[in-house]
Amino acid sequence: MRKFFIPISIAALLALVIAAVSLTSLHTDVQAARVEHDRVVHVVEHAITDTVVDVGPKGDSVGDLLPFANPVFDAANKHKVGSDNGNCVRTVVGTAYECTWTTLLTGGQITVEGPYYDSGADSMLAITGGTGIYKNVHGEMRLHARGNPVGSEYDFIFNLD
Repeated sequence: MRKFFIPISIAALLALVIAAVSLTSLHTDVQAARVEHDRVVHVVEHAITDTVVDVGPKGDSVGDLLPFANPVFDAANKHKVGSDNGNCVRTVVGTAYECTWTTLLTGGQITVEGPYYDSGADSMLAITGGTGIYKNVHGEMRLHARGNPVGSEYDFIFNLD
């Protein structure tokens, strides 16, 4: 009886490992299919860490930095779904920054680059890549100021190609 117990136990354990790997793969495939089908990812950033770093001449000047790492919520602005991490460089005094950041979400990350306007006007940023379920994505992201006061929150609306 002992002769059969060890091989049967090993076979059962192996079957469980194969099943777990298959389910993980299936879950990733389902997430990827959802991204493929939806083509739009909408999240809301809470801009709580944005800090201007005065680099050049005193005051607002070309080259100043705007680093940040903020929480990101679902489109309804109810549940935290990730975070972002990035930096902007002042390019036009009193008007615009050029920004690059990564939004970290369940299943992967999306990286963008483009303008941020002091006026709060919407801007379009290029999606430069992604990881995980967002691997090889491209497209554009609309940045829209919102919140109270306006600019304390931002809609990130990723239109994936």
